[in-house]
Amino acid sequence: MKVLLIEDDATVRAGSVQALDLAGFEVEAFHAAEPALARITPGFAGIVVSDVRLPGISGLEFMAAAKAIDPQLPVVLVTGHGDITMAVGAMRNGAYDFIAKPYSSEQLADVVQRALETRRLMLEVAALRHRIEHGEGIEATLLGDSAPMRELRKLILDLADEPADVLIYGETGTGKEMVARCLHQFSRRKQRHLVALNCGAIPETIFESEVFGHESGSFTGAGKRQIGKIEHADGGSLFLDEIESLPMALQVKLLRVLQERYIERLGSNSQIPVDVRVIAASKVDLNEWSEQQKFRSDLYYRLNLIVLNLPPLRERREDIPLLFEHFLLGAAARYKREAPPVPGPLMQSLMAHSWPGNVRELRNIAERYVLGLSSGADGLLSQRSLAPVPLAEQVGAFERAVIEQELRKAGGSVTAVSIALAVPKQTLYYKMQKYGLATEGYKL
Repeated sequence: MKVLLIEDDATVRAGSVQALDLAGFEVEAFHAAEPALARITPGFAGIVVSDVRLPGISGLEFMAAAKAIDPQLPVVLVTGHGDITMAVGAMRNGAYDFIAKPYSSEQLADVVQRALETRRLMLEVAALRHRIEHGEGIEATLLGDSAPMRELRKLILDLADEPADVLIYGETGTGKEMVARCLHQFSRRKQRHLVALNCGAIPETIFESEVFGHESGSFTGAGKRQIGKIEHADGGSLFLDEIESLPMALQVKLLRVLQERYIERLGSNSQIPVDVRVIAASKVDLNEWSEQQKFRSDLYYRLNLIVLNLPPLRERREDIPLLFEHFLLGAAARYKREAPPVPGPLMQSLMAHSWPGNVRELRNIAERYVLGLSSGADGLLSQRSLAPVPLAEQVGAFERAVIEQELRKAGGSVTAVSIALAVPKQTLYYKMQKYGLATEGYKL
């Protein structure tokens, strides 16, 4: 990020360049506005600090010309005492801020720092929006640059055309149905139906009719033949969500379909062959459930051919900015509103949150933000989250989240976390106590 400094007074220009250099900014100085204007392009990675009174075109004329090229370019105006009223008016017309002469090095550095941070966020948002709007293939559907998401996308593309059934594990809200749709969409089966069935949402009394279909007159109220979900998915894919909620009696009937690949409608003795790929999803470990006799072990082993594990959002926090921007744009289009800017403190709150509801929770937060509902029960959209957050507090929140995450991954083993984070065990205990993490039950 660069600072373009326009100042016709050689002494002031040299002093300002020195002050910005010492503060760690990259500066390019000009004695007039015309050569600086030639440097401005759409998406210019930097800001401008310009004196108002210049030889040739003025600072105000420069600002108008620069904003015609890039309307969001931050321009800081430098004025004399007599020009303050004019500078305030210029801010109404788009100036980022103004500094009155004489100014200190600290004043200049502070304004430049804020302007550069604003510009950085603008460019990041623009880049995210471009990726979302011009994304293609699976990257446009399963968003995220984290290593777990890159690996997941690769696995899906590698496995999409395999005939074997797939079992998807993931916490609530991690996007299990989205993954199932990708497995279907990027396979040769995409020309046929993807039929999604929530196993916990269909009453047991009508499950067989809905899933296997029925013949006319097969039961009271069956006035005409009905094609079941499995038959409708013939040639395509059948997605069984929350399969752990399927009653045992119905698990037997589903197992027979998976083994034989044919169905019988209720009221019929005819066997109808079906070519269907089954994609099942669960938020619990079906192996553990089968050992506890809460899920049929034979059905578990029939499904346990290809397994995809979806990472929770807290284990891929680097994807949060992209996902939040995606949901923000979608909500803005749906509600016909402008997508609001995302202030730094809000993004910091999003990055530090534990996300028990995963991606679905993040999407809901984005929807509420677009609607202006800034008092969510989770506190992420509170007025406090939109106010500046001290750096120490930001670092502490992130550090606590990382330690919590590693403790979960390590099954509570403090020794394992100490090794994974390369921190002495004594220091780790101190930090756990500092952040209110209970040490009871953790293994040494």
